[in-house]
Amino acid sequence: MSGLRTIFAGTPEFAVPALRALIDSPHRPMAVLCQPDRPAGRGRKLRFGPVKACALEAGIEVLQPASLKSEDAQRPLRELRPDIIITAAYGLLLPRAVLELPVHGCWNLHASLLPRWRGASPINQAVLAGDVETGMSLMQMDVGLDTGPVLLQSATPIGPDESAGELHDRLAPMAADLLLDGLKRLVEGSLPEPQPQDDALATHAPLIQREDARLDWSRPAVDLARQVRAYNPWPVAFGDIEGLSCRIFEARAIEQISAEPGRLIRGAGEGREIVVACGQGALAIASLQAPGRKRVSARDWLNGHPDWA
Repeated sequence: MSGLRTIFAGTPEFAVPALRALIDSPHRPMAVLCQPDRPAGRGRKLRFGPVKACALEAGIEVLQPASLKSEDAQRPLRELRPDIIITAAYGLLLPRAVLELPVHGCWNLHASLLPRWRGASPINQAVLAGDVETGMSLMQMDVGLDTGPVLLQSATPIGPDESAGELHDRLAPMAADLLLDGLKRLVEGSLPEPQPQDDALATHAPLIQREDARLDWSRPAVDLARQVRAYNPWPVAFGDIEGLSCRIFEARAIEQISAEPGRLIRGAGEGREIVVACGQGALAIASLQAPGRKRVSARDWLNGHPDWA
């Protein structure tokens, strides 16, 4: 298979398997686009993102414009004369001038079965909504947000207890496989005709805010259990228990319990879980973190707080 002149654009860990697959393929990127380095940690020092670290380790040039709207930002891309630009969780919109630059246009790897869950948080929203299936979409990009026609898709079930973090880690290698399949078909001339998305079926996955993870005990326990899974590992669900604002990492719904929402149900769960009443049923918490404390299992917390047991 002859190699295409590619540019890869991505920033977080999710995009690393696709980049590594591309590096090891005949289509090794000429350059990698990442968002600018941002301060992180207590010292607020600039830190490389995972995609940048991977590209530098492979000896690939990294470009980090704050925007691709200016001619100055677009010039290096024009000079590289790419056949195709591939994005995966890049985080910046590609203007029309960039979309029209490569011979084969621009492809995007999106972590949902489009048109469901267009936007920044498709994995979290699929878990939050109780979807039983999700997957990866390889799409031809246009000027809209995840609105372009779909080239290929790969589906996978969502486990009943699977967190967004666990699903993220399964979808990332699926993205790499889907990309290699798409490039192989492109070179062979067997790529399917792009299929337009049905906008009437589209749902939106907005950028997550920390407040989205707050637990409202008046809601059904089933919904709160999904919320815990959807916001693990970030921003992590949280709610007040016995006057403490606790972060909750693992929980399940118990439907047969009825009590005042927010009430700590003592003695339930045989000491293995902390059970809090909800609008319907109760939330059985298996792992939590109190303010100023480390994350612990419910059993360990109850051992140290017998008044909760």
